[in-house]
Amino acid sequence: MVLVGLLVLSLFHASLVRSQPAKISQQASSPPQPAGEQSSPGTGNLSFPWSRLRLPRYIIPLHYRLLLHPNLTSLSFTGSVQIQIDVQNNTNWVVLHSKGLQISRATILNQNLGHLSDQVLPVLHNPSHEQIGIFSPWVLSSGQKYFLYIEFGEKIEEGSAGFFKSTYKTSEGEIRTVASTHFEPTGARMAFPCFDEPNFKANFSLRIRRSPEYISLSNMPVFKTVEINGGLLEDHYSASVKMSTYLVAFAICDFKSVTATTSTGVQVSIYAAPEKWNQTHYALEVAVKMLDFYEEYFNIHYPLPKQDLIAIPDFKSIAMENWGLTTYKETCLLFDPLTSSVSDKLWVTMVIAHELAHQWFGNLVTMEWWNDIWLNEGFARYMEYISVEATYPELKVEENLLHACFSAVGHDSLNSSRPISSTAENPTQIEEMFDTVSYEKGACVLHMLRHFLTDDVFQSGIVRYLRKYSYRNAHNQDLWDSLANTCSEEDFISGKHCYSSSQGSKNAYLFAGEHLDLTAMMNTWILQKGIPLVTVTRKGSRLLLRQDRFLRTVLPSDPLWSTLQQGYLWHIPLTYKTDTSSTTHRHLMTTQTDSVHIGEDVSWVKVNSDMTGYYVVHYEDGGWDEMAKLLRENHTALSYKDRTQLIHNAFQLVTAGHLPLDKALDLIGYLKLETHTDPLLEGLGYLEAFYRLIEKRNEIDLAHNLGMYILRFFRGVIDQQTWSDTGSVSERRLRSEVLSLACHLNDPPCLEQARQSFKDWLQSNRTPNLPTDVAETVYSVGAQDDHGWASLLHTYNTSLSATQKEKILFALTCSRDPNKLLRLLELGLEGKVIQSQDLTSVIMMVARNPRGHHLAWDFVKKNWSTLVQKFQLGSYHITNIIIGTTGQFSTPEELADVKLFFESIKEQASQLRTTQLALDNVQKNVRWVQRNLETMRNWLNEKN
Repeated sequence: MVLVGLLVLSLFHASLVRSQPAKISQQASSPPQPAGEQSSPGTGNLSFPWSRLRLPRYIIPLHYRLLLHPNLTSLSFTGSVQIQIDVQNNTNWVVLHSKGLQISRATILNQNLGHLSDQVLPVLHNPSHEQIGIFSPWVLSSGQKYFLYIEFGEKIEEGSAGFFKSTYKTSEGEIRTVASTHFEPTGARMAFPCFDEPNFKANFSLRIRRSPEYISLSNMPVFKTVEINGGLLEDHYSASVKMSTYLVAFAICDFKSVTATTSTGVQVSIYAAPEKWNQTHYALEVAVKMLDFYEEYFNIHYPLPKQDLIAIPDFKSIAMENWGLTTYKETCLLFDPLTSSVSDKLWVTMVIAHELAHQWFGNLVTMEWWNDIWLNEGFARYMEYISVEATYPELKVEENLLHACFSAVGHDSLNSSRPISSTAENPTQIEEMFDTVSYEKGACVLHMLRHFLTDDVFQSGIVRYLRKYSYRNAHNQDLWDSLANTCSEEDFISGKHCYSSSQGSKNAYLFAGEHLDLTAMMNTWILQKGIPLVTVTRKGSRLLLRQDRFLRTVLPSDPLWSTLQQGYLWHIPLTYKTDTSSTTHRHLMTTQTDSVHIGEDVSWVKVNSDMTGYYVVHYEDGGWDEMAKLLRENHTALSYKDRTQLIHNAFQLVTAGHLPLDKALDLIGYLKLETHTDPLLEGLGYLEAFYRLIEKRNEIDLAHNLGMYILRFFRGVIDQQTWSDTGSVSERRLRSEVLSLACHLNDPPCLEQARQSFKDWLQSNRTPNLPTDVAETVYSVGAQDDHGWASLLHTYNTSLSATQKEKILFALTCSRDPNKLLRLLELGLEGKVIQSQDLTSVIMMVARNPRGHHLAWDFVKKNWSTLVQKFQLGSYHITNIIIGTTGQFSTPEELADVKLFFESIKEQASQLRTTQLALDNVQKNVRWVQRNLETMRNWLNEKN
């Protein structure tokens, strides 16, 4: 579809001009004018020449020469850009992107840098499409190269995209300013006029002017610095490799750095505010290890001479993979051994692994268009697990992959989910593509594919993909062809290591003895939304299989059920284990119903071994009773991943109406025998989720009974925990989660220890630091009285540790005083004491508090316009705010209120998938309560 669209665009514009090198008529150069157009002086009666969101393909940018002068005193910048362009159709117009920039001058020069016209050229603006059109009175001839020169300027304001300012406070209380960029997906046009689409790759040469007290950073190294008028310095950067505009980056700051070199000579530096320099050393170690690992794994050298990683204060994104200059929120890069927990360490490691994986997946090879952003983000998310497992095995990152897939299932089982590859045209739609589907589902589908093809085949396939499409753009099909080892006839004849396309089908993979069409299989996962439910039934020596679409929003008894099932079919690489063999059996299921032979002697079958497949399994006709019996009598017969997945699937099936709640609750009865962290936390997590839902409904007796049951059932696990930082990563993670919940449930021993620790910490003037694994719990208990809350707010205001501030902020939102919760929301909106980057977290954390969930929702409704202005519509901030505030609603009245609000912002809500996701989620909660609350009440009465 994209290629056809581009061809249409090219043909359309070719009809607008004639080939002769002379002035053309107004009629020939001006198609119908779109609404919202603005003109600059001197444009006369010219009308905007382009009516589409995507730029025309008849002009290709080759090289940008960009000069920028940011002034951090006046908070403004001026600049100029000279873009070498290749004209592929005769035209009088150059159309490119610009958003919010004040264009002061535009000219076009020939290949010898001679002016085509003595006059300043007219510039037309189409703000609704974020485009400008520059009119040349002389035809730009097909096959010729020209230089487009534009001067521009704008303010440097607080923001989340483009070129923006952020501030940080020193230990003396001085406020300092930093300016940096975030261009993905459509922010480059806010910093300089450009062809801001991923397939317009070009080279970039930057010059940045600055005051001597600052440094500047960009994608490439500085090759010289010259002094210019007024005592300013001008840094000249080496020309970049060929890349997309969204990967350009620059920063002006007063930061300090630490530096090391990889085994192949790449210089790696970590930059941070001067007083946080001592928190950069772990990130440096990780970055060097990761670059070495990726160079070996991908068998492709990192192509730049350096890689800088910079911690930006008040950075509203998590991190960004700009080539050679990756940017991070401070909590994602800085590690303070005194205040950062083991979970913080894992987080920093994974974020760095993600951004550095992008240097190959995304930067070297880029998706053709944003509809396939999963080719960037799904791969980078999956490479986190592969790389961290290889370089830091002690962090047990594979345990986190399960939960990433569980998160994807939660999203994908709502009817409002979307296919991995989805239409996205305007900036809001593009922003929304950066979601659970692109990241988590993308990673889980790749995980399934890797296990399906084997590690070696998967790795060699992606190396082939990266080599073939280096410095280019790619589609889904290009990946499947690389993995299937097929290629064009031209590549085949030239001796490439691949099959010709005509041979491809003959050399299809063998899977469990069956031939496979990889493209056909993967299209069922990429081009249709949702996740399959595989229902299994024992019948003698055979296992009967049926696949349906798994939905949690519509019950099988609903009239809509059959309609929503129509047309859905996956090619599912099934795996299963039985008690009679240690072998993992495989079967490719490509039809609605199927069966496999397992033998008469098998007493149990576990389908989806280690959850390597992206599907939910339902054991029909007593199958769940068999699973519960196996867990009670011999739970270690299954791997910890299998046990965790059984718990997850059971409770998901309860929500979907396939399994009674008491069956799932009985299933986790075996957890008294469990010693592995993952199954324990999975079972405990569902009980906690039920408790948090119920405590917000004013069901006091039911909440009390459930809380007492959790404390009694997990008493042994709770009592085993020490208030320290000892043990393995898994043990420390369990400690943090278990003690946090125990104190939330008002467990007397937990509260007593936390209060004493908090008192001792205050009396010792906050030294030594609390054990990092329990610090958040201690702070949360300490925040319950006025003195503790005020003391924590003071520490928050003065701490230089971003991770400590994050833990304290969570604790402050645990207050039972609505006035304090409202104050936090207002401080977040103001952006001084609590930085704007943390406003979304504050809203979500207040909403988690039973005293604050309606408070947070009312705050969002009241301040909606401000929030959209602060965080772009479609951004993950807006998604998290909407889902975070409505996610625990479970009454028909709350559902009606959410609908009413979305109706009141209809123009914006209609542009967002998130609003429908939120409604689906609340509807799911309402149904869950209606169907399961009495069952829960009766079950607890029996147990108590």
